[in-house]
Amino acid sequence: MLADRMKLIDASGIRKVFDLAARIKNPINLSIGQPDFDVPDVAKDAAIRAIRDGHNKYTQTQGTGELCRRVADDLKARFGLVDPPVLVTSGVSGGLLLALMATVNPGDEVLIADPYFVMYKHLTRVIGGKPVFIDTYPDFHLTADRIRPHITERTRLLMLNSPCNPSGAVMTQQEIDDILALAAQHDLLVLSDEIYDAFCYDGPHASACGRYDKVLLLKGFSKTYGMTGWRLGYATGPAQVIQAMTMLQQYTFVCAPSMVQAGGLAAMDLGMEEEVAGFAERRDLMYDALKDDFEIVRPSGAFYMFPKAPGGRAEEFVAEAIKNEVLIIPGNVFSERATHFRLCYTVDRDQLLRGAEILCRLARQMR
Repeated sequence: MLADRMKLIDASGIRKVFDLAARIKNPINLSIGQPDFDVPDVAKDAAIRAIRDGHNKYTQTQGTGELCRRVADDLKARFGLVDPPVLVTSGVSGGLLLALMATVNPGDEVLIADPYFVMYKHLTRVIGGKPVFIDTYPDFHLTADRIRPHITERTRLLMLNSPCNPSGAVMTQQEIDDILALAAQHDLLVLSDEIYDAFCYDGPHASACGRYDKVLLLKGFSKTYGMTGWRLGYATGPAQVIQAMTMLQQYTFVCAPSMVQAGGLAAMDLGMEEEVAGFAERRDLMYDALKDDFEIVRPSGAFYMFPKAPGGRAEEFVAEAIKNEVLIIPGNVFSERATHFRLCYTVDRDQLLRGAEILCRLARQMR
């Protein structure tokens, strides 16, 4: 009854924990990567106004003219792009699917830093591509030297994700430029997933956009503005690729929700510095609470940490944590290794401290 491709994926380990959370009365939920602040009222009001004003029908496939122009203006101001092609997508996840469908043939190799965002591996396999994993342990930094040995005549696409989910690692501009120079040598398309660009705590965000003519940039509204359920993102890059993705969107998502596009347009004028600063404080709080009991790299961005489990036994440790009502994700959801686990510091200070206390106690017991 089912297509063979369904054997290539299984239910997300994140969603399994999410479902488990619904059955625990008061869990300390460090499993789901979504901000705990609400969508700003300005964006809510704009979406509501759009609904009441009758903007409830299909938009153009590429997005409303107003939002596309506003995104293009932002790209020009930030990266110097002139009249960049823009496609508004149903979240960055929707953009990922369209991008892979448009650019990767069966058997093509896609270079993915390990650990990785869970969708990279599975979407690549579903469309018939071959994920090639680049080990970035123990510091989680992707570099040109780490990439170079994995390039073959079948390599088609290189994935970048900075700040990174799940490690919180942030690439420097020099690291990115070195990687882009390597990509240019081999004529590779580079997909740069920059959904967490607002969440850089130790310096400005470094981007691949505008620094190589075969960079496909994916950005979104979900994390910066707390719009995870609104499903709104955008893509820019080589015109041929954006045109192909737009054509595919006609036959898949059709368009991003009309009222959500109105809300996203309003959100782009907002500053979220206070919210980002709050996550930086929680990053420091959680790192200081865990560093004496775990082998852990201090993250520089996003809102994730990726500690090593006691003895590298991540699944065993996660099971014990869940028994103690702390929800975390085993690292093999995001990696070809099963030694680490992911936690999100997206809950309030009290819950973080209680969660850290339990995790540290378990770590000492399991040594």
